Amino acid sequence: MTIRILAIGDTANNIAILRKFVKRSTIHLINFPRRGPAVYTYAEDVEFFYSLKISEQVKKINQIKNNYDICLVNSWPGARVAYLAGINYIMYFVGGDIVTPPFVKNPKVDYLEESIHKMNTIERLFYKKVFDTAIACVTITEEYFNHLKKYRTDGIRIDRIPVDITIYNENVKPIEREKSKFVFFSPQRFGLEKGGDIIWEALRLCKSDFEVLQVEWFDERTPQEQEIKRKFIETKPPQVTFIPLIKRDDMPKYYRFADAVLGQMRAGIQGGIEREAPWCKTPVIHYSDPQRKIILDGKEINPPYLPHSRDPRELANLMDKIVQSKEFRDKLLEEEYRFVKEQSDPEKAIPEWENLFADMVKRYKSIHRKHSSLKLKFVSYLVYFVESYVYGKKLKRKWIQQYGESEFHKLYK
Repeated sequence: MTIRILAIGDTANNIAILRKFVKRSTIHLINFPRRGPAVYTYAEDVEFFYSLKISEQVKKINQIKNNYDICLVNSWPGARVAYLAGINYIMYFVGGDIVTPPFVKNPKVDYLEESIHKMNTIERLFYKKVFDTAIACVTITEEYFNHLKKYRTDGIRIDRIPVDITIYNENVKPIEREKSKFVFFSPQRFGLEKGGDIIWEALRLCKSDFEVLQVEWFDERTPQEQEIKRKFIETKPPQVTFIPLIKRDDMPKYYRFADAVLGQMRAGIQGGIEREAPWCKTPVIHYSDPQRKIILDGKEINPPYLPHSRDPRELANLMDKIVQSKEFRDKLLEEEYRFVKEQSDPEKAIPEWENLFADMVKRYKSIHRKHSSLKLKFVSYLVYFVESYVYGKKLKRKWIQQYGESEFHKLYK
């Protein structure tokens, strides 16, 4: 039997990739309206909600939910819609959504003074209910799984994350761009979260001659991050050239053009960049915490990325060595490629997910959740009231900034 999965929300195209490679399931993905850099990073062939209004999003799900067996959500907005639609859903956390969940009061991260978000008591209670109601919560790596375990004793850890190897592979032709020296490519969103301060300091300490192509994309969630962005731009090292945002399908061309890739330098865990670049046969420099192992087939594995320290001096020495020694970078690439083939080959990653879907459908016979209709209606009316009246002006200002006034008026209907 083919399992029919409704997916709501997607970050970094994780569900879009699952959808592409599943064999015993079908996935229909609905994402939230594009904004800002997401226009470049989202997969193209995805359905989008036509409205920013939560009420309209829930209405859309209610119209189609009977066609599916279960729901998979990625992001808190996705979980919110699934909860209000009264369906059974699996929550999938692939980043900071579980590090700073909205049901925690004024959550902070160690590299910022400000809270990531500030929810009032009613909002926090609502999102805790959304979290607790999920039939399963899945995340990756020891770091995120440890956060999940604080709030759920039944959390699931799946460290394999598939890469779309039909797009990211060594057969892609590189971009046509003049190259007169060694090139590092840095496509990640830039800020303290991913170690931008460490990279900037390391570049000032480097002795070799090279160029860094840095995508002009910064963390701007809080006033503090906006100020940090301004300082990053003002103190740009001479090796750095800012380049415009890159469409997802063009990323492999940049990986193939570059001699090496700069990845994350703070968290010590791998993101999409660290998986995609080795598939394109380009080595990655990325801080990997040796204490944080990946679990594959029940075995703990140390990812082979370097450096093992956040010290800018060590990063500078490593970058110089990468530039100066082809033998060294070829050896590093060989180890990274062997690792990503084991961790992110779709043939190995997808079965874990399909087994999870099958287990959840067996346990929950219908996508319809058992709940008090009266209670859910009350919560729905409360959410819609808050959206429309209490925070209406605040949200509209935010959305106008993100989408532009004309696009906002098309979506807020």
